[in-house]
Amino acid sequence: MRGGKVEMKALVVAAGIVFWTLVLGVAWLALFPGGDTGEPVAILQIEPGPGAGEGAPSSEGAAEAPESGAGALPSEAPSNTAAPEAPAAAESGDNVAMPPGFAVAPGAAPQAPVMQPPAPGQVMPQGEVGTPGTPETPNTGASDGRQGAADTGERTASTASAESADTQQVAAVAPPPPPLETPTVEPGAGPLPAVPVDELVEESQYGPLPKIASDGRRPIDVYARPSKYAAKNPGDPARVAILVSGLGLPDSPPGDVLKGLPPSVSVAYGAYGRSLQDWVNRARADGHEVLLQIPLEPDDYPKIDPGPHTLLTTLPPEENLKRLQWLMSRYTGYVGITNQMGSKFEATQEAMTPVLEEVKARGLLYIDDGSVHGSTAGQIASTIGLDYSVATVEIDANASAADMAKQLAKLEEVAKEKGAAIGVVKAKPAIAKQLAEWAAKLQSKGLVLVPVSAAVRSQSQS
Repeated sequence: MRGGKVEMKALVVAAGIVFWTLVLGVAWLALFPGGDTGEPVAILQIEPGPGAGEGAPSSEGAAEAPESGAGALPSEAPSNTAAPEAPAAAESGDNVAMPPGFAVAPGAAPQAPVMQPPAPGQVMPQGEVGTPGTPETPNTGASDGRQGAADTGERTASTASAESADTQQVAAVAPPPPPLETPTVEPGAGPLPAVPVDELVEESQYGPLPKIASDGRRPIDVYARPSKYAAKNPGDPARVAILVSGLGLPDSPPGDVLKGLPPSVSVAYGAYGRSLQDWVNRARADGHEVLLQIPLEPDDYPKIDPGPHTLLTTLPPEENLKRLQWLMSRYTGYVGITNQMGSKFEATQEAMTPVLEEVKARGLLYIDDGSVHGSTAGQIASTIGLDYSVATVEIDANASAADMAKQLAKLEEVAKEKGAAIGVVKAKPAIAKQLAEWAAKLQSKGLVLVPVSAAVRSQSQS
């Protein structure tokens, strides 16, 4: 009887223990449904990659990663077969285990996990992958047909390359801007660079002389006013050039005679004036390229004497070259030479040839002002390969406005016929205003005003 009571008490105690255990367990689950943090767990939805199985990974599989390879994943199972047991997932750069089924499809960018926003009352637990709206990009391995981190980098580079190529292709097919109207005077009326350029200077007993630089640059190339019309292209307008001469001489007009002159007009200074380099610098600062005007023997010399350093047919070539070098040393920054008088000297080939050879050897051009009938300069220049041209129209600065207009009209006709033409006019008061008014009407006539050097170069390409 006593033993039966003991057994009854033990049964009651066991039943009580079971009862209270169930009660406490239910209470625990009711109070803490999300785990030991007391917070519900956010839902992480993973979109499976191509060929990935549908099975959910076990907690042990997600915690363990293979030691061999770069976090390799197993081969994909065929789509018509059941998914194998969930393999271990690769770890990301932050040691976060990535579930199986996360893959990179061939030819596509990596698929990032889709973060489903938490339901009302749910928050993201600490230590999970990223935060809502900012999922981390996984770092997958590469094995058995799957692309890994290296392959992903290559695809990213190739994608960027393709986008760059597409951008370049769009830029290449962009419609060209509408053609610009032909300017009356070329744009860019700014100053020309300061002179001299050291590489183009040879020091002599007379002073600085022009020379060709060791790299082949010539004064005609460096000191010329740039012009896109120096090269001859189909469809270009006819070119007209004006050379204003007679500056830098004892009877020259004041230096402000050039005020208002279009920058594309070239100017020529002699060798006998004062402060010649200053005047040349001012002219270049206004955009004008400069030529040196040298005195040559006229028919009625010495009755008409151009100056003490005039080149004469009665002198030996060596003496004429000495005089030429003295004339060349008076200032720097000129693109070429033009004549002052010279009806007798230019007609004498024996006297003219050494002079033009020296001009060519120093990288200069030569402009014949057109005043000498029977000049041999053109024939010699053609033989030695000198940059050369002759003025086709001499414009009389002392003529009436009507007569000057006729002379300029003749220059225009020659330019349209031959593609380019050069006119020469002596510097006189008001000449700048008259030339500026004339130049303003060239565009409507299909002409463009260019520097003398541009006209010479375009003519040499004819």
